[in-house]
Amino acid sequence: MKVDVRHFDDVIVVDLNGRLVSGDGADILGEIVAALLEEHWTKILLNFEKVTSIDSTGAGELVASLKAAKGVDASLKLLRPRERVAKSLQIGQLLPLFEIFADEDAAVKSF
Repeated sequence: MKVDVRHFDDVIVVDLNGRLVSGDGADILGEIVAALLEEHWTKILLNFEKVTSIDSTGAGELVASLKAAKGVDASLKLLRPRERVAKSLQIGQLLPLFEIFADEDAAVKSF
């Protein structure tokens, strides 16, 4: 998985590219979110536009990242998950846990 990080004022955007699955990106997500929280970023937007698939390990890391963010009064939101990824999260009944946006500007302004 390839990851790029950029920011708009006090919102950090994490652009994820690849598969969020066991052995190929799932652990990277947790490490990145933990590092951002340690740096006191409290508004994190995960851009899922280029995430091609997610498995139970990836979903677990995503939920753990959300829990870690909430534990320090930070917000973690999702941007543009592909239909396949959204469906996987829906099947796992995880989709309602997240605020999801189709438009980056709207997502950034929502914090």
